[in-house]
Amino acid sequence: MPELPEVEALAQFLREHAVGAVVGRVDVAALSAVKTFDPPVTALSGRDVTGAGRWGKFLGMDCSGLWMITHLSRGGWLRWIDEPSQTPPKPGGKSPLALRVHFFTPEGATPAIDLTEAGTKKRLAVYVVDDPKLVPGIARLGPDALEVTEEQFAEILRGASQRIKTAIVDQTLLAGVGNAYSDEILHTARISPFANTKTLTDDKVAELYAAMRAVLTDAVGRSVGQDAARLKGEKRSGMQVHARTGQPCPVCGDTVREVSYAERSFQYCPTCQTGGKILADRRMSRLLK
Repeated sequence: MPELPEVEALAQFLREHAVGAVVGRVDVAALSAVKTFDPPVTALSGRDVTGAGRWGKFLGMDCSGLWMITHLSRGGWLRWIDEPSQTPPKPGGKSPLALRVHFFTPEGATPAIDLTEAGTKKRLAVYVVDDPKLVPGIARLGPDALEVTEEQFAEILRGASQRIKTAIVDQTLLAGVGNAYSDEILHTARISPFANTKTLTDDKVAELYAAMRAVLTDAVGRSVGQDAARLKGEKRSGMQVHARTGQPCPVCGDTVREVSYAERSFQYCPTCQTGGKILADRRMSRLLK
């Protein structure tokens, strides 16, 4: 799932490549992806692209005051196509394409952006709104993970009473951090994913805040400026524990472990984060019953 660093990089990519262009035809290939109907997506056609923005994990393109907002969810992505097909896609097909936006650039080129979604569970969402805050998910967001102050962060954790892993991926508490970067943040801060927010000392909260800032800032620095097609690889290359189950921890050399749930999993280092304790894997626990 694209998280804060990748979505920020995609926003910057749109600022560099789409701003100044005029929106041409908008092709909808997956009707279920479009969540708003007034104004319709066709209202984007003929408008100048004047900016791009990010709210948590939501990405927006400003078309002369009318915003196209997307949430890429777990399997979604944005692709820049220099020479797109001019044949409209057939809605409801098996292609991963959800929506295509054609452009006319000042240089006379006719590129497009494709919003695609891999997998069978279609959760990518597109909204066309006059104000980004009209998108329900944006209206519910907590403070941005790169804008929240240390005092606000501490207050958020004091107001929660749950596992720290759960708290920092809750978008209503803190916007932008998902499963992958929360693994990296907790590893950097040397905190167990199962630690309760109520048990963290003030010093540990300060370490966690510093780790969050460092991990996200570093990831944004590595991501911004990359071609959109390379962002996924860039994300994976910077990971210390996430998606590295069975590999040695680059800090201490212990084996990276995994806890699995129905649809997702997270990774951690026992030596760095849990005092050597192996956390119960929910998937294995069910198999052994």
